[in-house]
Amino acid sequence: MHVGDVGPVWQNRGVPGFHHVELWISDLREARAEWGWLLKRVGFALDGDWPEGQSWSAGGAYLTLTTSPMLTTPVHDRRSVGVNHLAFSAGEPAVVDAIMADAPAHGWRPLYQERYPHAGGEAHYAGWLENSAGFKAEIVADPS
Repeated sequence: MHVGDVGPVWQNRGVPGFHHVELWISDLREARAEWGWLLKRVGFALDGDWPEGQSWSAGGAYLTLTTSPMLTTPVHDRRSVGVNHLAFSAGEPAVVDAIMADAPAHGWRPLYQERYPHAGGEAHYAGWLENSAGFKAEIVADPS
């Protein structure tokens, strides 16, 4: 499998939006377990799996998890310049609640628990998670 061979992405040619996001990771086994669990829960499908990574698709775009010999550090620092977090639509608030409840058993640590589920404001129902490599994900309920 090669990243460019991802099939469903090409169905949306010419549609504005993200084409793909690529995350460089240092531990593929760990990423497959942590990210794989989360991506399945928010509706992504595994499109490709090769020795150095995986590709997951949803909504006409894809997310790639890839190892690289060019990494400068094994841990992501979301507080440095670059990507702070990825936010995923989850549907109903009950789905957000279920993901947040299950996340610790799958390598994700809940963030901002004292303000959950409105850490982003009263009108924003979401939960934030951080995985063992320091990546942060936001799980967002669709607005009512």
